[in-house]
Amino acid sequence: MSAPPLFGRLPEQYFTRILTAVAAARAEPGPRVIDLGRGNPDLPPPPHAIEALRAAARETTVAMHGYPKFQGEPDLKAAIAERYRADHGVDLDPEREVAVVPGTKTGIMFTTLAAAGPGDGVLLPDPGYPDYRSAIALAAAREVALPLDATAGHQPDFDAVPAAERDRARLLVLNYPSNPCAVCARPGTFDAAVAFAHAHTTWLLNDLAYGFLAYDGRRAASVLESPGAREVAVELWSPSKIYGMAGWRIGFAVGAAEMIERIKLLVDHATAGVFSGIQRGLAVALRGDQADVDERREVYRRRRDTLVSALRAAGGEIDVPEGTFYAWWRPPAGLTAERLLREHRIGVAPGEGFGARGAGWVRLSYALADEDLEEGARRLAAAVAGALGEPRTA
Repeated sequence: MSAPPLFGRLPEQYFTRILTAVAAARAEPGPRVIDLGRGNPDLPPPPHAIEALRAAARETTVAMHGYPKFQGEPDLKAAIAERYRADHGVDLDPEREVAVVPGTKTGIMFTTLAAAGPGDGVLLPDPGYPDYRSAIALAAAREVALPLDATAGHQPDFDAVPAAERDRARLLVLNYPSNPCAVCARPGTFDAAVAFAHAHTTWLLNDLAYGFLAYDGRRAASVLESPGAREVAVELWSPSKIYGMAGWRIGFAVGAAEMIERIKLLVDHATAGVFSGIQRGLAVALRGDQADVDERREVYRRRRDTLVSALRAAGGEIDVPEGTFYAWWRPPAGLTAERLLREHRIGVAPGEGFGARGAGWVRLSYALADEDLEEGARRLAAAVAGALGEPRTA
């Protein structure tokens, strides 16, 4: 029997391809493969959050182990609002402007489905996170590239969007700090995005998955801090990155009440909530001492500096990442992702998977153990030195 049309629309799952290539390389004889291609947080959640989850799991009550509240526990939604007030100066209505979702990736899918329908345009950052395209496929919408200008710190170039597409777009997607570009939003970027959304009657999504992983005194702002954002913008927030809870599969969306109501309706129909014990653990993390977040950021900053220093010492050129736990790097000519894996046993994420403007770049992750990161940095440095020493053909 033939599959429904949806399956013909779905793009190749980019990260599955990367994992498959790394697994094949590991099966070959040689030094162990160092995988710098996958952003899988390696630092554990805060101990107080784990203890709260453990205590919840031990409760033998229907309230804990029965079906959870579809719309999330009121206490968690209150904790989310408290966190936003403390960190961003934004006062959220926990019932109208907060939706609990089973992971930020699910939030991406639901927000896109709530904003766009068949044939509608969705403006995606180029380069940008590949799974945004999966959401477009689910909605049967159309991808429209929103170029990120490398000469302007990978900020969106709204003027580059074709005039015919601006009023046809139903959703504008941003992601700062940026995966893969590892930059933060510049002053004025969110204000310009909000103005664009109002001018062209489109929804705005900011994927704040890497909030608080901003370095060197920078702050990862919320789009909701911009005037007028509350009417048009939704923001996703990921405990996976900030608290090391990737396997917990929980996140939340906040912002425009109309869009939040649509997301909550999709939760009702598609997922029916998140285990109450996980919600309790996240609430404890949100309300607890955020020193763990500061320590996590410092670990990633130190790893970032190890990676950048090694590449520069070998003669490579690389911008210092401003945020996330990635580096966005253009290797020397001829040093491709395939060659790095084949000859140097280093897995990286090829840039073309992040959009047309990613061609010639690779994404490097430093969300892995120190010893692996240090070994990977040494191998990258050797690869760069070798590539720069190779004779050039005319």
